[in-house]
Amino acid sequence: MPKASIVVPSRGGRTRLPLLFSSLAKQTEQDVEMIVVLDGDIDDSEAVVREAAADVPVRSIVFPENRGRAAALNAGFFDAAGDVLIRADDDLELEPDFVAHHVRLHEEAPRGVIAMCRDIFPETDYATAYGIEADVAIRTAAFETPPDRTWEWWSGNVSTTRDDFHAVGGYDESFREYGWEDVEWGYRLHQLGRDILIAPGFETLHHGPVTSATERFERAFASGAAYAKFIEKHGSVLARQEHSLSLWNSLVAAAARGATPRTVRAAGRLCDRYVGRLPHALGHKAIALGIQASSRGGRRRSGR
Repeated sequence: MPKASIVVPSRGGRTRLPLLFSSLAKQTEQDVEMIVVLDGDIDDSEAVVREAAADVPVRSIVFPENRGRAAALNAGFFDAAGDVLIRADDDLELEPDFVAHHVRLHEEAPRGVIAMCRDIFPETDYATAYGIEADVAIRTAAFETPPDRTWEWWSGNVSTTRDDFHAVGGYDESFREYGWEDVEWGYRLHQLGRDILIAPGFETLHHGPVTSATERFERAFASGAAYAKFIEKHGSVLARQEHSLSLWNSLVAAAARGATPRTVRAAGRLCDRYVGRLPHALGHKAIALGIQASSRGGRRRSGR
């Protein structure tokens, strides 16, 4: 039985997986297995996994159809043999001590571990106006989170023990759209009474961040709908101050009223077309407005 198992949900990851496998080969801790769960193999990713298996400890589980990320995570984790179970996305580049770092943190104390990633952006107007600054702000905010709220950051580079995973139970497979299946699992780990550490010292690179306002708005809309599902299941355990009488919240509320998948996409395309021509501060605010309005619009439409 290996010390650790890395579970990687993937769909259409043929071009992303080789970098992940290359970084797996460089790990200082080699007592590890990697399980790539192909959520419907639409690009022959299985062949990439099979070829890599000659050099690194990786194997695949292949779904014949798309079942969603939560189902892929469950298939991998319930099949994993390691004492420490690590969840990683297929577009990560793992630093050499990635596995050793996760394992060491679990040897120190019973806990859940969240490792923040650094986004690697291509040169786009979205990245210049918003993405790069937002990435820094998100990581800063995460490390400032009170210990009883750290579960809110459970995401794509996290780990738990095998015993804790089975005590919490699998990911909720009814979360089929983008987002919140991770946070929902992290909340249940928190309910179990386990401390959740946002760990310093990781240098994991994320090579697949959002690259356009269009994609970001669409994800925010879908995530808003998933958020509403989370609240339906667990109640208002997340503090959200959306209705204060400020000009900004009034703008967000007005924009959210017209948010639909079609209008969100159109707004994103318009933003992508013009944000590079705007002063930086104005472009940043325009994208932030679109994200918040899209998210709130997704919540409202889900409620209906």
